[in-house]
Amino acid sequence: MSTFLETARMTLRPFTAGDVDRLVELDGDPEVMRYLNGGRPTPRETIRTEHLPRLRHSFPATGTVGYWAAEAKETRAFLGWFEFRPVEEDGPAVVELGYRLRRAAWGHGYATEGSRALIRKGFTELGVQRVTANTMAVNAASRRVMEKAGLRHVRTYVGDWPDAIPGSEHGEVEYALTRAEWEQRTVRQ
Repeated sequence: MSTFLETARMTLRPFTAGDVDRLVELDGDPEVMRYLNGGRPTPRETIRTEHLPRLRHSFPATGTVGYWAAEAKETRAFLGWFEFRPVEEDGPAVVELGYRLRRAAWGHGYATEGSRALIRKGFTELGVQRVTANTMAVNAASRRVMEKAGLRHVRTYVGDWPDAIPGSEHGEVEYALTRAEWEQRTVRQ
């Protein structure tokens, strides 16, 4: 299996058809899905026919897929996934950063480690000019990851979601980091 990116503790690789069970387990945890859909599990058939094809989609702008399975380097245990996909199909200038990790991986710094590595790769190898990330305003853990990865709060907004979930009344937040900001911070460090 090809490796897209390695960090100190993780390997990020493209998804395969063999990842369905891992994704069913991940999306079956109500706490993992809490800020996404209120905690409802994603049906296996939806993962197989809709989610996995989306996770395996290639973007010509970057020459990569937009989502990667994350595995612990030492054990090869599935940790979850990372998103780093162009917002526009044919342009690498702006990418969306995201992550969904198994609860067992929470609180160990994996989300920050993977996010920082993807940002570095995006700015140094993929032609990315701006990284953006979004979450519910009440998702304090995800917001901390975005901040630790170097993104700054840009705005809070309220979307018109068809299915409101607890906390959605507080809106969503967008965080972002430009290449110029990242380069300035890298020089200072």
